[in-house]
Amino acid sequence: MPSRTSSWFSSPAEAVTRLGDVGYLADGSTALTTYLAGALEKPVLVEGPAGVGKTELAKAITRATGAELVRLQCYEGLDEARALYEWNYKKQLLRIQAVDDGQAWEETHGDIFSEEFLLTRPLLTAIRREEPTVLLIDEVDKTDVEVEGLLLEVLSDFQVTIPELGTMVSTRRPLVVLTSNATRELSEALKRRCLYLHLDYPEADREREIVLSQVPGLDDAVARQLVSVIGRLRELELKKSPSIAESVDWARTLIALEITDLSDKAVADTLGVVLKHSSDVDRAVRELRLKR
Repeated sequence: MPSRTSSWFSSPAEAVTRLGDVGYLADGSTALTTYLAGALEKPVLVEGPAGVGKTELAKAITRATGAELVRLQCYEGLDEARALYEWNYKKQLLRIQAVDDGQAWEETHGDIFSEEFLLTRPLLTAIRREEPTVLLIDEVDKTDVEVEGLLLEVLSDFQVTIPELGTMVSTRRPLVVLTSNATRELSEALKRRCLYLHLDYPEADREREIVLSQVPGLDDAVARQLVSVIGRLRELELKKSPSIAESVDWARTLIALEITDLSDKAVADTLGVVLKHSSDVDRAVRELRLKR
C-alpha cells in the first residue's frame, strides 16, 4: 500500500502562509484545495485562462514543501511512450548483436527487457519516487482524448503494469496537479477523480499585492496605475490577454527604465512587454487612445 504519511500542509491556513513565503499569494479557495489535495491524496484539476498562475501553483507547492517537481508537458500527439515509459531499442539491439551466438533466445529476451533498458517518462518517474514529489500534468486539454484513458489508469491506483517487468506500485503517492486552459472539455471520468479549482485573473487589489510582492521597490502609486491599465487591456478583444507574469515583467521594466509615472506615452512605449502580437498592440493604442 502507498504510504499515507504526508509532508504537505497541516491546514489551509498553513498552506496560505507557506505558499506566501515562497512568493505565491493564494486566496482561500486555492489554499483549501491545495491542502485537500495533500490530505485526501487526490489529484487537483486547475482550470482557467492562460497566465493566471496554474502552473506556478504546482511550482510553489514544490518550493514550499521541498519536494521534487516532475513535469509532463502535454501536447497534441502525446502518447504512452512519451508519458509513461518506453524501451531503449537501440541499446537492446546492440545487446542482441553482442551476445554469444550460443545463448538461448529466452535468456536474451529476459536480459534485454530488464530495468537496464527501461526509459522512464514523467508518469512512471513520479510513481516510482520514494521522496515527496509534485507531479505536474501541464495543459492536459492539449492532449488527445485517448491519453485521458492512460491518465485515468495511473491516477486511479497509482500503479503501472509493464508486461515484461510486472506491476509497479507507488510507495509514496505524489501530489498531482493537472492544469487546463479549457480549450476543450475534459471527460467526466477524469474530472471525477480530481478536486477542482478554477483560477481567473485576480481583482485589481489582489494583483497589485502580487506585483508589489514580486517587485521590491515599485512605488505603490505606479503599481495601482499598472494594474488599472492591465485590467483595461484584458477587457479588449485581444489574441492574448496579459498574464500575471507579464504584469510582473512590466513592473520590473518600469523599475529598470526609472519610470515613476505611467503616462500614456510610457504605456505606449512599453506595451511590447505585456502584448506579444502587433495587432494587439495596435488595438490597445487605438482603444486606449494612447499617444506614441
